[in-house]
Amino acid sequence: MPRFVRSAALAAAGILVAGLAVGCGGSDDDQDSADGKRPAPTGADPAPRPDPSSTLPAAVTTQKLDWGGCKAAGSDPAPGDEWQCATLKVPLDYEKPDGETMGVALIRAKSTGKGDRIGSLLFNFGGPGGSGVSMLPSFADSYGKLRERYDLVSFDPRGVGASAGVRCRSDQETQAAEKTDLTPDTPAEEKAYFKDAAAFGAGCARSAKKLLPHVSTAEAARDMDVLRQVLGDEKLHYFGISYGTELGGTYAHLFPKKVGRLTLDAVVDPTAGSVGHAENQARGFQRALDNYLKANGQDPKAGTKKIVDLLRRIDTKPLPTGTDRRLNESLATTGITVTLYSKQTWPALTNALEEAEKGNGAALLQLADAYNERDASGRYSTQSHSQRAISCRDGKERPTPEQAKARLDRFREISPLFGTFMGWDTAGWCHEWPVAGLHDSPEVSAPGADPVLVVGNTGDPATPYEGARKMADELGKGVGVHLTWKGEGHGAYGNGSDCVDGTINDYLLDGKVPDDNKVCES
Repeated sequence: MPRFVRSAALAAAGILVAGLAVGCGGSDDDQDSADGKRPAPTGADPAPRPDPSSTLPAAVTTQKLDWGGCKAAGSDPAPGDEWQCATLKVPLDYEKPDGETMGVALIRAKSTGKGDRIGSLLFNFGGPGGSGVSMLPSFADSYGKLRERYDLVSFDPRGVGASAGVRCRSDQETQAAEKTDLTPDTPAEEKAYFKDAAAFGAGCARSAKKLLPHVSTAEAARDMDVLRQVLGDEKLHYFGISYGTELGGTYAHLFPKKVGRLTLDAVVDPTAGSVGHAENQARGFQRALDNYLKANGQDPKAGTKKIVDLLRRIDTKPLPTGTDRRLNESLATTGITVTLYSKQTWPALTNALEEAEKGNGAALLQLADAYNERDASGRYSTQSHSQRAISCRDGKERPTPEQAKARLDRFREISPLFGTFMGWDTAGWCHEWPVAGLHDSPEVSAPGADPVLVVGNTGDPATPYEGARKMADELGKGVGVHLTWKGEGHGAYGNGSDCVDGTINDYLLDGKVPDDNKVCES
């Protein structure tokens, strides 16, 4: 089953879309935890925490990276000669730092040397499950200004891509699972939904085996600090997008004295558990849909109802697509969702809905395939496998089917279109997961850290704007610096705002920290 909140480079019908995902979290009881509230940071320094890197053997922290040419990754061609790849060795289990190691795949493009080199700038584009090795070359042109003074570096986090990537089912099994109704209406559909969820987790356990308990965000953050040391940087300079903001916040908490210039864009709310995240995202996607409808001269309430009615008809009678696959409600909803990540893809949504109203599901299926990263030969990316493995390792919360059903009315109030899917997903995503979760919600407080720039976009569908303010607050007084962009789409940098791009460039290149709560109008 797909989740509507993850990050990837998605191409279909001539569009490029960036998405995201977040880990599960929250309480184990049956109380609604939508606000995810906890005591605000006081600003007082707690007792000093020991540096987690102090117990690592020198063979890990002083290793020499063997940079060389990059190979093709999956269906992606090999990047050009300007790109170098290497493998970082890290402990499989940080509780046993002298024990077994695993490899973390790296990629870099060295600084163009147009200014004084600052160091390395590490990127995570989201997920969890996004391959930085594949994505950084795709997006590098957007970071040309930053490359003047930084080596651009990214990686496949543990359990992702070339870093022992988790694969939980075959392509054939993935396509078969697309027939599962993700918004079950009958006892039989509920049974099939949860049977598929359990089967997915069992497949992960068979495939990942001893790795599955060691794919958490905290362990990825510790890998980042090993990389910082091996690259020779005194502090970590970092650009995290989507889930990458959760990873960056976790790093800041674990290594506050090693925080350099950290930018967090498209921010995951660190105070929310899985139910809270699902509510946030239902609200964010509905907000984006409303904005789309208003931009097309439609009343949001009436326009939403028209689409919901269409989806109900598709649920009853899936649409032909000109292939041996038919468009069901779940795939149609996925196709709608992917277009809301960027204002540039709104015309694709208009076209796909018009075609579906005429009885042709081909355009919506093509969009859904883009989100699910299915190519023309029927091969699927494993990003959603890694995403699920990481998020279910992170979060403790495991709502039961009964608890999910009890919350459906609330979810539908938040979003008539996306609420039902999000409500069921709270129980289905980590159903019968073979590894326990670690926390209710991620800890990101970072007393004593250098200022961290936290960027929120008021029209962001997948990481709603409110999460950025919460992240800034949770990082702590004098650490989190909040920047607002009044725009549309997932993320702010590189989306057309000179104010946003200039502010982030000034911070990363010159260390210029903007005023807290600065607003970019355009």
